[in-house]
Amino acid sequence: MSSIQPVRGTHDLIGEQQRRHAHVVSVARHIAGLYGFDEWATPIFEETRVFSRSLGDTSDVVSKEMYSFNDRDGESLTLRPEGTAAICRALVTNGLTQSLPQKVFYAGPMFRYERPQKGRYRQFHQIGAELMGAAEPLADAEAIALAHQLLTALGVADDVTLELNTLGDTASRDAWRAALVAYFSGHKDKLSEDSLTRLEKNPLRILDSKDAGDRVLVADAPMMEEFLTPDARAFWDGLRRTLDGFGIAYKVNPSIVRGLDYYNHTTFEFVTRRLGSQGTVLAGGRYDGLVQQMGGPEVPSIGWAAGIERLAMLLEATPAAPQSVVIVPVGTPDENAVLAILQTLRQQGVRVEIGYRGSLRKRMERAGKQNASHVLFLGDDELARGSFRVKNMATGEEAEVSRETLFSNAASVFAKAGESAAQ
Repeated sequence: MSSIQPVRGTHDLIGEQQRRHAHVVSVARHIAGLYGFDEWATPIFEETRVFSRSLGDTSDVVSKEMYSFNDRDGESLTLRPEGTAAICRALVTNGLTQSLPQKVFYAGPMFRYERPQKGRYRQFHQIGAELMGAAEPLADAEAIALAHQLLTALGVADDVTLELNTLGDTASRDAWRAALVAYFSGHKDKLSEDSLTRLEKNPLRILDSKDAGDRVLVADAPMMEEFLTPDARAFWDGLRRTLDGFGIAYKVNPSIVRGLDYYNHTTFEFVTRRLGSQGTVLAGGRYDGLVQQMGGPEVPSIGWAAGIERLAMLLEATPAAPQSVVIVPVGTPDENAVLAILQTLRQQGVRVEIGYRGSLRKRMERAGKQNASHVLFLGDDELARGSFRVKNMATGEEAEVSRETLFSNAASVFAKAGESAAQ
C-alpha cells in the first residue's frame, strides 16, 4: 500500500519553507501596523453568496474555481477563494459601517480549484490590506505605498514593477463598455468561446483573456483613457500626483482590469519577471460598491492582496533557524532539580531543550543538530555547588555561571555569550 500523499495542489510548510512563510507574514504585519492597519481574522468558509455576489457570475473564480459544498442543513458554503469579500461582510455584520474609515490587515489560507503550477496552489495563503471608508485618491496612494514598503522590507522591491491603470467611475465604465461591445461584436468569429460568453455578460473580462487570438483583438480595442469623465480623470490625475509625492515609480498599463467584478477607478499590480509568465506578486484596486452588495451602505474602499508563497520564493535568503540552549545532563543528576532549571529558563524567555538520552558524546552531537547556541551542563557536582558550566557552541569556550546569576537574568547571560561569539 502506497503512503498517503498531500492532496494535489496543497503542500506542507516545514523547515525552510515555513520560516520563509512566517517571515513574510511577520514583516507584513509589522509594516501594516506602521500605517495604522488592525488585523482581522474571518472564518475560513462563508455562505456561498458572499463570494458569488461579490466576485460576479462571469468570473473564473465563481464559474470554475470555487470549492463549494452543502452542509447537513442544505446550506451552500464555500471555502474562501479571496479575502476582500469576507472582510467587507465582517464590516457589515459587526456594525462597523458607522465607524469609518476602517484599516484592516489579514493573513490566511485561500482555496481555488485551478491548475497547480510554480508558486500557485489550490490551497494557498495570502496577506491583504483593505482601507474602507475613504474616497480620496490619497487613500489609494497610501494603500499602494504600504504595499511598496512591504516589498522593500522583504528585499524584493528592486525585482518588481508597479503597473497602474484606471477603470474610471460608473459613467466612464458604461461608455467604455458600450464601445467594447461594439468593437468585439464586429469580431465574434475570432473570439474564443470564453470571450463570447463574456461579451454578453462582462466584456471588460475579454481584456483579461490569455487566449492568443483574443490578445490580438485586445491590442486594438478601445481603451478606458478615451472615455474618462472629468471627475474620473481628476481622480486618476490625483492618484498619480500623490504617488509622485510618495516617491513611488510606476508604469501605466491600460490592460490591467483585474479579475473580479467589484473594481472601479484604481487597479494596480506589482509584477516581476522572476516567476515566469505568471509574474504578479501583489495586486489590488478600488471597490466602492462591494460593501453595499453585503447589505451595507456604499462604502468607498481600496485594497490589495499578495500570495505568500510567491513572495516567499522571491526572498534572497532564508531566515535563520532559531537557536536553542540545550541542557545536557552529566551522569544521572536529580531529575526534579534539572526540570526545575529547565522551566525557570523557559519562564525567563529562553528557548531551551534537553538532551533526553545517550552518552555525553551522543548528547553533544544531538545538541549540534538542534542548532544549539549554548550547552548547559548539569550534573550532581554542578547542582551541589550551585555553579554551572556553559559552553558557547560557536567558539567552543566554556564559562562558569552561578545559579544566582543564571536565575536572575538568564536571557542576558546567553545574549552576552552570543555577543562574545559574534565578536
